[in-house]
Amino acid sequence: MISGSPLYRPYEGLVEISILGKSFQVPEKNTCLRAFQFVAPESIPYGRFCWNQECQLCRIGYTMEMGPKPAVHPVLACKILVAHGMKIVELSNELKLSLGPILKNRRL
Repeated sequence: MISGSPLYRPYEGLVEISILGKSFQVPEKNTCLRAFQFVAPESIPYGRFCWNQECQLCRIGYTMEMGPKPAVHPVLACKILVAHGMKIVELSNELKLSLGPILKNRRL
């Protein structure tokens, strides 16, 4: 499966990430913000995101480690690529608003 959409970087498969404890399959080799758009196409495009690091509205915190207290890395979702096993544990208010509908309706 290779992306045919100009929105996404070419990808051959999906990786599993979690957003606030809920699992999603998203295109590999794409930024977190594009992955959010993949799972919430109705709401992310209408957020106030600049997509190029200037607005700072797409701040997230993520972990990759397992264990009792993994380090949280603060980054911009428009700049970091998704990775299998990424756990997004913090979202900016703008992302919470934009992702709210899919996070409410998704089971853990």
